[in-house]
Amino acid sequence: MKALTLVIFAIILALTLFVTYWAAKRTRTTSEFYAAGGGLTARQNGFALAGDWMSAAAFLGFSGLTALYGMDGSLYAVAALAGFLVILMLVAEPLRNTGRYTLGDVIAYRMQTPQARLAAVIGTIVVNLAYMVPQLAGAGALMKLLLGISYETAVVLVGIGMMVYVLFGGMIATTWVQIIKAVLLLATATVLVALLLAEVGFNPLLLFSNVEAHYGAKMLQSGGYLKHPLDPLSLVLSFMLGTAGLPHIMTRFFTVPDARTARKSVIWLMFLAGSFFLVTTLIGFGAASFVGQDAIKAADKGGNLALPLLAQFLGGGAGTLGGQIFLAVVCAVAFATILAVVAGLTLATSGAVAHDLYVNVIKGGRVSEREQVRVAKIASVVVGAIAVSLGLLAQGFNVGVLVILAIAIAASANFPVIVLSLFWRRFNTAGVIGGVAFGLTSSVALALMGPAFLKAAAIFPIVNPTLVSMPIGFFGAIVCTLLSRRDSKSEARFGEVFFRAQTGLGVGRE
Repeated sequence: MKALTLVIFAIILALTLFVTYWAAKRTRTTSEFYAAGGGLTARQNGFALAGDWMSAAAFLGFSGLTALYGMDGSLYAVAALAGFLVILMLVAEPLRNTGRYTLGDVIAYRMQTPQARLAAVIGTIVVNLAYMVPQLAGAGALMKLLLGISYETAVVLVGIGMMVYVLFGGMIATTWVQIIKAVLLLATATVLVALLLAEVGFNPLLLFSNVEAHYGAKMLQSGGYLKHPLDPLSLVLSFMLGTAGLPHIMTRFFTVPDARTARKSVIWLMFLAGSFFLVTTLIGFGAASFVGQDAIKAADKGGNLALPLLAQFLGGGAGTLGGQIFLAVVCAVAFATILAVVAGLTLATSGAVAHDLYVNVIKGGRVSEREQVRVAKIASVVVGAIAVSLGLLAQGFNVGVLVILAIAIAASANFPVIVLSLFWRRFNTAGVIGGVAFGLTSSVALALMGPAFLKAAAIFPIVNPTLVSMPIGFFGAIVCTLLSRRDSKSEARFGEVFFRAQTGLGVGRE
C-alpha cells in the first residue's frame, strides 16, 4: 500500500515539475519572472487566485476546526467569502492600475520615496512568512501520515520543492501549478462530498443530527473555539480587510493585462473558492461523526488531518486498498496545494526583497533585468530557508488559526497603508512608516499574547487581534501623517494617482 501511495504521489508531483520545466523555457524577462508577462486571462488568473486562496488552511485547517469545535470552524470558512467582495469593489482595479510587480510599487508610485517602499517591504516579508509557516506545518503533518517520515524531514522537503518551482519557473510556473492544483482540489472535494452524502443517504441534516448525538448540541452552536463575544466580529473583519492586504494575492493582479481582467478574475475566484469553502463544514462534521475527535487528535492535536482521515474512511477504511488509494490522492493533492501556495508566497517575498529593496532602494533603479532576476532567486533561497526554520516550530498548531493570524497582520499593517495611499491626499511617507510600524507591532504582540498561543493563560482575550490592531494601524498612519511636515509633491501627485487608479489611463507608459 505504501508503494501504491508513493506512485500516486509521484504522478501528481511529476506533473507539477513538468509544468515548471515548461515554464522555465518561457521565463526570460523580469516581467515574466514576477508577473507572468502580464498576459493571463481572467479565467486563468481566477483559477490561480483560487489556488492561492485554497491553501492548507482551507483544505486542512478549517475542516479540522469544524471537526473539533463545531460551528466556530464553519465561521472561519464562511468569513473568507466576505474578503472577496472588498477586493472586487475596493482594491483590485486601483492596484492593477498603479503597480507593476509588487505591493511596494503601489506605495512608491504615490510617495516616490525609498523610505515608503522600505516600509512596504517589511510589511510584505512579515505577512508572507507568517502565511508560509502554517502551510509548512500542514505539509509536515500530511507527509508524516502518508509516508511515515518525520515532521521535520517533511518540512525540509517542502522547502526544497517550493524553491525548485520559484527558481526555475518564476510566476509562470507558479501560476500554472496553482491552476492545476485548483482543478485537482475542486475535483477531489467534489468526490469526497459525494461519498460523504451517500454515507448519510444524501440527507445533510442527518449528518448534523449524528454530530449532535455524538457530541451534544454545543457542536451546532457558537463558542466552541471562539470564546470571547467579540471573536466572531474580529474574525470576519480580519477576513474582509486582511485579504486585501495579502501581498501574494495582490501580486496576482499584475499578471493580467488590464483592470477589467483583474475584476473578472476576482469573480472567478469568488465562485471557485466560495464553492469549496461552503463544503468544509460538511467535511468537518463528517470527520467528527465517522472518524471521531479522539482519532483526529491522536493523528494531529491541531486537527489538521481530519479531512485525510475522512477520505481514508470513505474509501473503505485504513486497512483497505480503496481507503489507502483515496488517502494517497487526497494527501498528494494537499501536498501539491501546499507547494503551490508556498511557491507563490516565496515569489512575492523575493520580489519585495529584490525589486523593492535591492533594485529601487539600494541601487536606485540602476540594475539590469538579468541581475534583478538573479537577486530574486538568491532571495528566494534565503526566504525559503527562514520559512522552513519557522515551520519546524509550528508543529501541533491548527494551520487555519495560524493563517488567520497572518491575515490579521495584513489587515493591520498593509491594508491601512494601501487604502490611505489611494484615497487620502494628505497621506505621506511618515504615515506609511507609522501605519506599518503600529499595525505590525500591535497585531503580532496581541496575537502572541492571545488564546491561539497561550491557551488558558492568555493575556489578551481575543483569538484574532484585528478588531484592536487594525484601528491601531490606522491610528499610527493618520497621526504620523498629521504630525509630520506636509509633502507638497506627494499631495500634488495625488490627483494623478487617483485618476490613474480609477481609470487605468497612463498604465504602461512609464
